[in-house]
Amino acid sequence: MIRTSLCDLLGIEHPILNAPMSRTAAAELAAAVSNAGGLGMIGGTTRGGAEWLRQQIRSTRSLTDRPFGVGFISSFSNIDELVQVALDERVAVINHSFSDPTAYVKAARDCGIRIFAQVQSLEQAKRAADAGVDAIIAQGGEAGGHTGTLGTMAFVPAVVDAVGSLPVLAAGGIADGRGLAAALMLGAVGVSMGTRFVASHQWGGGSWEQTPLLAAGTDDTIRTAVYDQIRGAEFPSGIADRVVRNAFNSKWEGRANEIDALRTELQHELEVAAGQGDSSVMDISGGEAVGLVRSLESAKTIIDRTVEEAARLLRDNAARLR
Repeated sequence: MIRTSLCDLLGIEHPILNAPMSRTAAAELAAAVSNAGGLGMIGGTTRGGAEWLRQQIRSTRSLTDRPFGVGFISSFSNIDELVQVALDERVAVINHSFSDPTAYVKAARDCGIRIFAQVQSLEQAKRAADAGVDAIIAQGGEAGGHTGTLGTMAFVPAVVDAVGSLPVLAAGGIADGRGLAAALMLGAVGVSMGTRFVASHQWGGGSWEQTPLLAAGTDDTIRTAVYDQIRGAEFPSGIADRVVRNAFNSKWEGRANEIDALRTELQHELEVAAGQGDSSVMDISGGEAVGLVRSLESAKTIIDRTVEEAARLLRDNAARLR
């Protein structure tokens, strides 16, 4: 019902990607999204390393004959071995985030792989376009997980205007057909959704992570550097982590100097909390669209309803404006 140039570029039915969430966007989710007509994405930057990623790619391929891709946190220092796995396995798409993609374009081209770049500023979008990527994901600060500060509504059309005919996808605050329809009106050719797919049956995290996300409202997220500071995560300046607000991040937000002094103890606290599934301490990634997410559903149901709703809205509103 909604076919854009992204569908033609990738050979997919619906212009929807799942965000390549590290650790939790694995084979089951990627295959389910692809089988539903979207583009499934594996989160390639995980502690499992190269062998884990190779296994997930091959597992995805055993579950679907449709295109799928892998996304990377490309600011991390150990990324090259992981990228090589995606190249060797000839996935359909490789997406790079939080880093200049220029160094990765030729190798992907040589393997016949489409290369995307997720960006958080107009400068990054222009650099990615100059590098020769196949598409840009303009990520607004409403997104869950690591993100910048610019709002999706203003950022997406600015990127569309800046990069000419290059396809642009929207990300950040999109969880239903209204978001997809709005993104198309802003000039995007598709959307990348993360928070909505966290609340899917095929998501690879635990129920203890999904429960607080389902209970959260639009006012209940916080954009914070607390967890990155504790862990020493390698994200660029200006990038922070949008998570569901809890007792731990509320306690430590704005206390950077104290975190530095207590980093070892706090790292241990996070390790214990992860083992116990303690959502009052752990970082539960969630975007501002959490207020639109109320139930666990299959990836297929999510995609089908999103596309149907968007098509209906676009059709009905066009008729009403005549």
